[in-house]
Order: sequence, then C-alpha cells, then structure tokens
Amino acid sequence: MSLIIIHLFIKVIYKLVEVTTLKKGRAKTIQIHLPDGDPRGIKIAEVANTTVQAFLIPRSLVKNVKDLKEVKSVSLYFLFGNDEQDTRTEAYIGEAEVGYERLKQHNSKEFWEVAVLVVTNTRQNAFNKAGVKYLEHLAYNKAVEAGRYAINNKTIPPNPSMRDWDKLILEDLFETISLLLGTLGYPIFEGYRGEQEEDAIEDKDEELLFCTRNDTDAFGKYTGEGFIVYKGSKLSSISTSQGFKSYLPKHNEKIQRFIADGILTEEEGRYIFLKDHPFTSPSAASTFVVQNKSNGKTAWKDKHGRTLDELLNL
Repeated sequence: MSLIIIHLFIKVIYKLVEVTTLKKGRAKTIQIHLPDGDPRGIKIAEVANTTVQAFLIPRSLVKNVKDLKEVKSVSLYFLFGNDEQDTRTEAYIGEAEVGYERLKQHNSKEFWEVAVLVVTNTRQNAFNKAGVKYLEHLAYNKAVEAGRYAINNKTIPPNPSMRDWDKLILEDLFETISLLLGTLGYPIFEGYRGEQEEDAIEDKDEELLFCTRNDTDAFGKYTGEGFIVYKGSKLSSISTSQGFKSYLPKHNEKIQRFIADGILTEEEGRYIFLKDHPFTSPSAASTFVVQNKSNGKTAWKDKHGRTLDELLNL
C-alpha cells in the first residue's frame, strides 16, 4: 500500500504540495503546483528529478492555460467524466502536436469534465510524434486491461514502428505518467485488485466479503472507493419481494446497460459479472446482486460469517 506524506507550503503566488510516495519499495516525491491557489482548480504535477509534467485542467478552466508554453507542445492527454447514469467514470485517451488546441477541439465531446495533459518540461527531452503515439497506444491498452474506467475511444490507437530501446525509454516514462495520474485522482491503469491474482484472491484475501442471500453467489471488497463486486459474482436468479417491485424497472434497465457495457453476461438464466465493478455503497452492491432490498452491512459477510457491520465495529 502506498505511504503518502503531504507537506503543504503556502506562498504568496502559489501553493506547492510535496507528496512522498512509497510504492514497490521506492520512495517518490511529487510536487503539485496550484497556479491559482485553488485545490479544486488547475494542478501541475511532476515527480522530482524527472522531465514529465501532468496538467490537470477542469473543463471550465481550459482557457486559463492558453498562455502556458508547456501546453502548446506535443502531448499525451486524457479526458475524464461520468456516464449519463453517473455509474461509471469514462475516459478518452489521445495525443496531439499542440495539446491546448486539441482540448479546444474536444468541446464537441459532452461527457468530459476534466482533462489531464501530459508533457515534458525540457526541449531536449520533449515528446516527438512517434513517441507520443506509442504512449497513446500503451495507455489505451493498459487502461482497457485494468478495466477501471469505460474507455471512450472509437478506434484503437495503432502501435507505431519504433526501435526497441526507444520503446523501453518511453515505457519507463509511462510508469511516471501512471504515478502522476493516480496521484491526481485518476488511477486509470490500476485494476481494483491491485497486483493480486484473481484465481488466488478468494483463498488468501482476509478482507474479501461474500453475499449468499437466497441463491446469490457474490463476493467483493469494501474500499475507499465504495464496494467493489468482483468478476465471477452471480446475481440471485429472481426477485421475490413485493416491496422491490417499484424498483424493478430501473434495476432491469441497469442490468441491460451493464450487459451492453460488457460488465454482465447471462448464462443459464443467471447474470454473472464479467469484470470487477464499483458501487457507491455496500447496500447498493447487495441490493443489485440480490435483486431485492438489502442492507449491505448485514448482507456482506467474511469467510468466518462475521457481517460487515461487525467488522466495522471491531
């Protein structure tokens, strides 16, 4: 687990946040510059002693960065927003010769609320067109593999022809980009289970919780991001409660949307999760998998039979 130590220095013109992160045994110091002094505004993040910078830009503030020379260079960029039902974060990944101009062109895309523009801060190590195309290709594939966000790209970015050692250099930079995105609140390349193997998690993970009400066969974990229902979980075969009938239309609509998005499938009359998926609360998760009204604090239990409510009060 990452260890994050934040030191906040307030200066006359700006604020600087230094974040020391311990990941995989290596400490990282990340500097976050707030040019407007607003923690909810534009952020410029970089790992100390590296050349990569990430500009987090709320959509309403894009025009405020037009005079910054860094955003007028070759860039890798990400657009983030929620889908219409606000159930899942969507992302679009792209590259541009002039990052700021490309963001302006994306006014036609309605879903996004935040952009992250990734650039280098020195001319000697600036991204070139082939390099940023490879980063776009790598970012797209890693994001799809992680499955955390719904990727909004209509086409798959191609893998450009490059020398192997150039790709190795870019892959090293990619690790920095991933760290910066996670620090800014968008861990797009990280799966919900971290580095744990899916097949081994059920036996080894003491924090795993199960819901077996009626014939439900679901499992997952309560995290800081809500309740994550894991791939392979099965919904109850039917909803039997009279009190749930008024919720059934919206519930069935969500099931069909999940099927269309590749989150669920139907096999032998049962709905099964094809990928890990977050819910806002334990009750939202248990209500969905049980297909009935459910109190998540009592519906989810660990392998020893203790309810989530009991575990939270230990």
